[in-house]
Amino acid sequence: MGEQFQGVVDNLDKLFEVLPPHIRKALEEQENIDDLIEIVMDLGRAPEIRFSKGFAVLSERVVEREDIEYVVQRVGMFTRDNRAGIERTLHRISCIRNRLGDIVGLTLRVGRAVYGTIDIIRDVIISGKNILLLGPPGVGKTTKLREVARVLSDEFQKRVIVVDTSNEIAGDGDIPHPAIGRARRMQVSSPERQHDVMIEAVENHMPEVIIVDEIGREEEARAARTIAERGVQLIATAHGTTLENLLFNPTLSDLVGGIQSVILSDEEARRRGTQKAILERKAVPTFDIVVELRDRDTVAIYHDTAQAVDLLLRGYDPEPEIRRRTKEGTVQIAEHRPRREELVVVPREEEPSRKVLGMPEGRMLRVYLFAISKNYMQRAIAQAKVPLEIVDDLNRADLVLTLKSRYRKRGSKIREAENRGIPVHVVRSNTYNQIQKFVHDLFGYSETSPESEESGLLEAERAARQVLKLGEPIELSPRNAFVRRLQHKIAERYNLFSQSIGEEPFRRVVIYPRSLSKDE
Repeated sequence: MGEQFQGVVDNLDKLFEVLPPHIRKALEEQENIDDLIEIVMDLGRAPEIRFSKGFAVLSERVVEREDIEYVVQRVGMFTRDNRAGIERTLHRISCIRNRLGDIVGLTLRVGRAVYGTIDIIRDVIISGKNILLLGPPGVGKTTKLREVARVLSDEFQKRVIVVDTSNEIAGDGDIPHPAIGRARRMQVSSPERQHDVMIEAVENHMPEVIIVDEIGREEEARAARTIAERGVQLIATAHGTTLENLLFNPTLSDLVGGIQSVILSDEEARRRGTQKAILERKAVPTFDIVVELRDRDTVAIYHDTAQAVDLLLRGYDPEPEIRRRTKEGTVQIAEHRPRREELVVVPREEEPSRKVLGMPEGRMLRVYLFAISKNYMQRAIAQAKVPLEIVDDLNRADLVLTLKSRYRKRGSKIREAENRGIPVHVVRSNTYNQIQKFVHDLFGYSETSPESEESGLLEAERAARQVLKLGEPIELSPRNAFVRRLQHKIAERYNLFSQSIGEEPFRRVVIYPRSLSKDE
């Protein structure tokens, strides 16, 4: 392996040279200039400087037309996407125009080559697989692409082509910035032609790796699939916060396999414990690996995109590998949080009742909502006509309902509920459909499958007999809370252990032989 570089190259002096003298002087007097992200110049307003956290007014003198013209004359030509640059640098200058086409505002964004930034995903990058870097603006996607190009072209001597739509990766001008190493750069005349240049790169220049920034159109998604099918490693970025967001983005979902609606037979729907109409992955993902850039020092890696998408569509958490760069520069890999499991033993003499559901006789079941819409819950309760009451005091609650994202953060309310022994249920999103499904599952009620309770009991009976015969554990289909309790009772009647695993709404029962413990 080649030498590991660490450091930052920002060419701030060249950016300062294009600024009017009074703005340049004010900038040079700033102390925290190394953290500068961009300079904003709007006609008739005081110039501003922006940092990773916060902003500051640079001077009280407002920006005049002469100041804007001073900058425009000293930077490269503005293209159709209203972007320009400074030759042999990574800085980007974007303009705002009025209705007549005159420039009335400028954003001068600082471009930095950060060497060593991909150490946190270096093993993934050199795997040879197709990789999609996913994240919102400002987390360093483009910075990482530059380093990827340099590492693969210089250290691993691969034929790398960078498709540089706005000259953000390799800088302005005809000579690419040294930050991309020996990689070759193909410029794109307009954003609409990015997909054409992607295909041209494959057909004309025999690359082993193609690097693309910001795939955002259907044509580019199709071009990406074409490249992947030709055996060329593709490394690209896309805007988005999570894999789930991308999956349900109709424009870009094909990058991770896409989704389609499938109608199941009655028998298959009962076996799975789902509705007849379900969503499934449509095709093999274009990208083998998806990396979520959660911030500049934290990533979440889905090493098998197909498997992660399948789990998401079934309602499970794919549990990506979380990596963090510490202040000391080392990389830590966080351990997965194990799923909460509990051993449930139902007394032999106890009959299914409100007590089994945790509902005291003579009053309603009380739910405390945390980050859940009260209006949606009231509507779901009224529609289902179930004995469920919303309470505002955690001390009075029989259960808590919250979002999966809030549960992961383990806030004070969640910890307090668990310390008090109050069951915490989760839904994936704060939508009426999710909340309605929770209410139906809680009371064993299903509009699409009235016989789901009966099929769940039959499944448990068959499984119990198989466990007695084979002496091996059997995992049942996901069921609602009421049906699971009845399944536990069936297992107990056969003198077998039973255990609930997973999280709502896909919590399910496993039946074990009496001679086997869970760990065995």
